[in-house]
Amino acid sequence: MTRAAILASGLLLAAAPAVAQAPPAAQVTTISVSIQRAYAGVKTNLTQAAEKMPEADYGFKPSTMTEVRTYGQLFAHVANAQYGSCAAAKGVANPNQGRNLEILLKTKAEFIKALADSFAFCDDAYAALTEANANEPVTQGRGQIARAALLANNVTHDNEMYGTCAVYLRAKNIVPPSTEGATMGRGAPAGGRGRGGQ
Repeated sequence: MTRAAILASGLLLAAAPAVAQAPPAAQVTTISVSIQRAYAGVKTNLTQAAEKMPEADYGFKPSTMTEVRTYGQLFAHVANAQYGSCAAAKGVANPNQGRNLEILLKTKAEFIKALADSFAFCDDAYAALTEANANEPVTQGRGQIARAALLANNVTHDNEMYGTCAVYLRAKNIVPPSTEGATMGRGAPAGGRGRGGQ
């Protein structure tokens, strides 16, 4: 036998036990866990976006159209929606019923508090979501919807509003939190202002 054949045989024999071992089982991400993670992510993004804009720009909107919300009203809208969705998921009365936070709130501190309070109200609704109760019907408005679908819809709405917030931040030359976190992960310097992909 040649040296090369002996060496190759030795490598194959050494590698055989490693190949024979079964790979570790991949952990399955369930629907409830996926929704809970998505909620945690958008909660972080919206909370940080609310903090990033200066108080003076909370009345800013990138259009003269009357139906376009100001920056602050975006967060009031999220809070209004979250109270409705999470009250339905929890099977309790909406504690914000009859109050339109978009009209009532005026200062950055008020908008941030309303957003935080709505997340606090929703936290246990998301924490209580399991695979066992994900398909349970809950009443929303005049109809019923699966608990997981209701909470996923809330996350979708929150993400839509975060995307809108990002446009407002960019218009003021402020890097949105999710972009800032991604660029910091690639070794980019930290900073609140920038252009393009940074």
